[in-house]
Amino acid sequence: MHRLRDWLALGVRIIAATLLAAMFVTFLLQIYSRYVLVMPFGWTLELCLILWVWIVFFGCAFLVREQDHVSFDIFYLAAPARVRQILALISSAAIVIGMAWMFLPTWDYIDWMGIRKTTTVRNPFTGEKIPMRTIFSIYAVFMLAVIARYGWRCVHILIHNAPPDPPDAHNPQTSASSAGGR
Repeated sequence: MHRLRDWLALGVRIIAATLLAAMFVTFLLQIYSRYVLVMPFGWTLELCLILWVWIVFFGCAFLVREQDHVSFDIFYLAAPARVRQILALISSAAIVIGMAWMFLPTWDYIDWMGIRKTTTVRNPFTGEKIPMRTIFSIYAVFMLAVIARYGWRCVHILIHNAPPDPPDAHNPQTSASSAGGR
């Protein structure tokens, strides 16, 4: 099971790195076309924006851990364990309920965006302009990942009778090791 999880994590990192590299190369091509060729390519700006949307939502769905987010948790960490459990359960359940409640209307809008297409970027295989539904479908994936992540957090809180331990904010050694050595 751990081996599968490690392979999936590696695959997710490779996809995110590829998206970032594609955005960087497109950005460099944009600079080259604008300042060297003095004939800017219109599609580079739109492709950079599309890749940025995918990097943000794909990364937040699959790479960014909860402890990597900026949070104002002074009162939460100062509270007794039972109060932290209740606060974590309420906040996690609110996120799950809110995202689940908004999923169908959001998907309806994303699906409606299928009638609109990109202005300059075309599918390299078919040559057709890309429907906006395809571009913004990553937001639906992000919503499902958030629902699953915080749903699992609710289950964890209820089963283990405590929220997952936050990294120790007062100990730099634990904070650095839990944040990937930053």
